[in-house]
Amino acid sequence: RFGEPEELIGAVIWLASEKASSFVTGALVRVDGGFSAMTI
Repeated sequence: RFGEPEELIGAVIWLASEKASSFVTGALVRVDGGFSAMTI
């Protein structure tokens, strides 16, 4: 299923925070509820 906005907001807030913005550059952060891990 597609995620709801309230399920994704935690990742969005973290990426917009000072802690993440000073260390994360050019990364792909999958917010897929673990779906990509199950397809291995």
